[in-house]
Amino acid sequence: MEKNNKIRIFNIFFDNYLLEEAVKILSAKGGLVVTVNVDFVIKLQKDFEFYKIVHNADFVLCDSQIIYFFSKLIKKPLKQRVAGSELFPILYYYNSQNPLFKVFLLGGDTQEIADKAKKRINNKVNRELVVDAYSPPFGFEKNEDECLKIIERINFSGATVLAVGVGAPKQEKWIWKYKSMLPNVRLFLSLGATINMEAGVLKKAPRLISKCGLEWFYRLLQEPKRLSKRYLIDDIRFFKLALEELIKIYRDPFEITNKGKHKG
Repeated sequence: MEKNNKIRIFNIFFDNYLLEEAVKILSAKGGLVVTVNVDFVIKLQKDFEFYKIVHNADFVLCDSQIIYFFSKLIKKPLKQRVAGSELFPILYYYNSQNPLFKVFLLGGDTQEIADKAKKRINNKVNRELVVDAYSPPFGFEKNEDECLKIIERINFSGATVLAVGVGAPKQEKWIWKYKSMLPNVRLFLSLGATINMEAGVLKKAPRLISKCGLEWFYRLLQEPKRLSKRYLIDDIRFFKLALEELIKIYRDPFEITNKGKHKG
């Protein structure tokens, strides 16, 4: 089933682009970008607010080699996995000479990490492409005063691109709630751990490991305390959903219980 040139897998409509295609389109059009992995699939079965945001995002990209392999199995083939950690650097290199491409980094485990990511990116492109970076305190999304200060800081920076890396679904919900208060920002990116990777404090999985669909295991070895529950308990439910999709008995829980309340 397709909708507006998107491929539906589970209750998600994926944009079917190669990485290079995505970079060119995002650079030209802007909008809200979400990169969906297995953990997203699990959360989107229960979180209606998150579900609505993903369904109304401008671009939904596949950030999972497992989902990519699965799309081939069910004969709804996606062209490529487009991971946020790969998309972001290619995007800023592509726009390295574009004076209108100015990035604000919101995320990173500490302010030192956020600043380091800013410095490393700017050194790579040899200009002040990242205009500011801020690592918000834990629980910032529940503090309206803190959120308004962040918005003021983003607006003051003159950024036209906002890259948020504070974990899903927090980052997507924060963008959705406040994007109307950020008139200068034309491209919103939800990037998870990418800011930590850009700072060099978290290593990207080697390409071969990623292509084999084992990046999750590589991440687990780096952050076992934080990721064990996600990968070894929560995300196991993916295989049940995959079986349902494979034998064509999967049903969108929100399409059943909330007909007419969401786009699509």
